[in-house]
Amino acid sequence: MKKTLFLDGQHLTIEDVYQIAFAQPEEIEVRLAPEALSAITRAAQAVARFVQEGQVVYGITTGFGAFKDKIIPQEDVRQLQKNILMSHAVGVGQPLDPPTVRAMILIRANTLSQGHSGVRIETLEALLSLLNRGITPLVPAQGSLGASGDLAPLAHIGLVIIGEGEAWYKGKLLPGGEALHEAGLQPITLEAKEGLALTNGTTMMTALGALIVKEAERISQVADIAGALSMEALHGTPRALDPRIHAARPHPRQIECAAYLRRLLEGSNFLRTNDPTYVQDAYTLRCLPQVHGAVREAIAYARWVIEIELNSATDNPLIFLDEQGQAEVISGGNFHGEPLAIAMDYLALALTDLGNISERRLTRLTDEASNQETLPAFLIKHGGLNSGFMLTQYTAAALAAENKVLAHPASADTIPSSANTEDHVSLGPISARQARQILRNIEWILALELLAAAQGIDFRREVMPQARLGRGTRPAYELIRQEVPFLEHDAVMYPYIRAVHRLITSGQLVEAVNREVED
Repeated sequence: MKKTLFLDGQHLTIEDVYQIAFAQPEEIEVRLAPEALSAITRAAQAVARFVQEGQVVYGITTGFGAFKDKIIPQEDVRQLQKNILMSHAVGVGQPLDPPTVRAMILIRANTLSQGHSGVRIETLEALLSLLNRGITPLVPAQGSLGASGDLAPLAHIGLVIIGEGEAWYKGKLLPGGEALHEAGLQPITLEAKEGLALTNGTTMMTALGALIVKEAERISQVADIAGALSMEALHGTPRALDPRIHAARPHPRQIECAAYLRRLLEGSNFLRTNDPTYVQDAYTLRCLPQVHGAVREAIAYARWVIEIELNSATDNPLIFLDEQGQAEVISGGNFHGEPLAIAMDYLALALTDLGNISERRLTRLTDEASNQETLPAFLIKHGGLNSGFMLTQYTAAALAAENKVLAHPASADTIPSSANTEDHVSLGPISARQARQILRNIEWILALELLAAAQGIDFRREVMPQARLGRGTRPAYELIRQEVPFLEHDAVMYPYIRAVHRLITSGQLVEAVNREVED
């Protein structure tokens, strides 16, 4: 049965965004909540009165940006709104992926449904029809400064509902008007303020951020699973996971991470018992809760910021109506993406270190000098003739190094625009795109670590044939072994890396593990 998601500008969640981003139109419909209709209508009526009365209101009867002092005649008000879409659609580079564009449409519609923007119900419904009919505008990824909002990307979306631009429909890239026609829709004519409202806001960076947060939460668990499996392969000790240690330094995510690791390793006898000659492990194992927990904190902060932004009015100016229906228009700066830019830069930095520590664990798995000869050099028999897992560490090191470049905070920079009227910008879209690329790189780093850890477990089994894996690491190992065999000799490696990567990105790995460890 087809589901319905209702938008009221107040209750949209990251989970909603993720669901709609990847859903097919036949699976779920997005509609305006009945309780939102009154506020939307009253704000649109207020805009119409401003035009009728000849009031000077920014973006309604004036130009935009540095043209804020240019008064627009009443007969040109509609053309002004069309012009902003046409002139601002200047994005370049590779197009955003369809799920991100769908997330943008959903978030923009939710923002406008608050009733502070002055758009009509029919304009909002035209926007939602793109989601409900499976029309995905082509939106270039580059060109937004993150203040005044994500102007260029949003303009490319807005063009389609007026019959311009380009859009994907049923696998074909079509002119915007043709895509609407194929889907049984008609272009709309924008009224006062609607072009501005469609383009002015933090929508692209919020959409990217919402999808990144959801995937970062999953990859954080994958990192814990990989770390636990590596600990078993390296004959590590769980002593550093003792809850008393973490209660003595009560960072909440550190405590959560240590508890999750204990559940993953419960029942394992691959681990080292108290050994007076080998009392503690290297930092990459001993400090797992401290490092992974700090990453969890960054992800939690990003979630908090994004969920506020999802239900915020981020365009300019905003319309406020009192109890008597009198409207006041106030110019402000809610389109400025600084909160998101800082959150995404923070998340990018944290994720970078998640990749760093994974690469170091992979190095320890492949370097027999680092693992006290627990495992053979490069995890292969007959080393020399066979190189084994030697090059997996090279790839992980290359990805980790790339992440360190990408982790440079975009929010530390600014370039003025609009003739120095918009003299400080967030560059939040760059922060978000960098965070996403770092996340993608880490998916591969963790795939390499998991592949190597499974190989290490098999070598350990040669001397401990009766040993049991942990409650959570066992299903992870078994899932990997369904896709990848133990390598006796050198083999073409990349298909195996891809197979483990699919287990990560599909969510199968985390789902299989959590079925076992969740109480």
